[in-house]
Amino acid sequence: MQKYPIGIQDFGEIIGGGYIYVDKTKYIYDLSTKGKPYFLSRPRRFGKSLLVSTMDELFKGNKELFKGTYIYDKWDWSQRNPVIRMSFAKLNFKDLKLSDLIGEALIKIALDYNIIIESENYVQIFDELISKLSKKSGKVVILIDEYDKPIIDYLGEDNEKANENRTILKRFYSVLKDADADIRLLFITGISKFTKVSIFSDLNHLNDLTIDSNYGGLCGITETELQSYFSQELQELDINTIREWYNGYTWDRKTKVYNPFSLLNLFSKKEFHNYWYQSGHPSFLWKLLKQVNVYDLENIEANLMALDSYDIENLDYIALLYQTGYITFGEELANGFYKMKFPNREVEESFNRFLWKNFRENISLDPTSVLLKLKKAFKEHDFEAMREQLNVLFASLPYDFMAKEKEVIFHAIIHLTFSLMGEFVLSEVHTHKGRCDALAIMDDAIFCFEFKLGHSAQFALQQIHVKGYLDAYKNQGKKRYAIGVNYNKATREIDDFDWEVV
Repeated sequence: MQKYPIGIQDFGEIIGGGYIYVDKTKYIYDLSTKGKPYFLSRPRRFGKSLLVSTMDELFKGNKELFKGTYIYDKWDWSQRNPVIRMSFAKLNFKDLKLSDLIGEALIKIALDYNIIIESENYVQIFDELISKLSKKSGKVVILIDEYDKPIIDYLGEDNEKANENRTILKRFYSVLKDADADIRLLFITGISKFTKVSIFSDLNHLNDLTIDSNYGGLCGITETELQSYFSQELQELDINTIREWYNGYTWDRKTKVYNPFSLLNLFSKKEFHNYWYQSGHPSFLWKLLKQVNVYDLENIEANLMALDSYDIENLDYIALLYQTGYITFGEELANGFYKMKFPNREVEESFNRFLWKNFRENISLDPTSVLLKLKKAFKEHDFEAMREQLNVLFASLPYDFMAKEKEVIFHAIIHLTFSLMGEFVLSEVHTHKGRCDALAIMDDAIFCFEFKLGHSAQFALQQIHVKGYLDAYKNQGKKRYAIGVNYNKATREIDDFDWEVV
């Protein structure tokens, strides 16, 4: 049986411990021989830290770790470079000042190379360390992992602290431009991509690999790698189901990759489950989406420029969704625009479930029980049970949603609830005359819902007929039900519920 390195981000530990390693050293060889300053943005749990760790071991000349990899017989092992490796995820900046922590981390690296640092300011320490290391041991390799964590950990919570850390980081990175002659390779990774003027104003020569067509498979597991490294697992699990759950991410608009963290968990536990989302999520993103009343991602369009970067003072939810891995490139449209979409089932379910909770007053309420009962009601054509479960859903809507500008919460709950129902339930289905609120398609029947605020159920039924929401399903040999629902904002419950066979 293969050993799966779940949560292990250290290359030496993976190789030494006999864990499976998907070889990415061809990409590293290309990067190391074709250029010098690089930047890479990828979502969490996609292998950025492992990539940095692999580079660290490579430039330190730990040849034995690379036996059997692409790079083993191509690398000049006689040449070693000193490495400055910084991971901002490992710094305790929640309790201590970021600039002090950076200085301490740099001094520790200096001591490892028997270098005495005379400077006291973190910016000067960085500059002095690069210069002395280069003179002593040759050009320096600088690897910076999760460069943005001291900023994004405060977004939406404490923007003043986020700005303070941004200023500290900007000064830190400003050292790199003048130190170019002493640098063999510079590699910076992170989840987000802030505007260059915000962080990297002095590093206008960085080669951004984020959407580079040559590096679409640098992080994540490609279809070819899946077939090559996990052939035994594919005999035990259905490949189409694996693709549906975990494939679909693309940054170069042609190479699709699987989430490695989710795949390894699947192969270890032999159970399809939502692994990526449970490993953490950006809380500031959910707050922003609720603030701008965004809950339906089906029709988002964007061009590369809109996805490229954002700033603390101007958080763009589309760029954030893309950079954090919740949406990816879909169909290419005209004028350089793309239709954005969920990469896979795991992400779509994660997004809808958590946003569903955030739009409610009682966010501890899990939708699973209600959704199962709704599905049962559909299968049994039990309209009274449908009404009962819909009332459970709406019972904890926020009190202030009655205001005109808050009614979007009502529609958000409807959309997210029906989106979570599964593959046979559609939300906000478009026709040539408009769109119905929800459509449930069963083996023997189709249920069309129209939800209203302050109107009768008959008014809702009339709209279904006038707009012809069920016309496209005339010849399918199934019963077609029109269901009108009115929610009373004063009593906070459904006060009118009616249905009829079309």
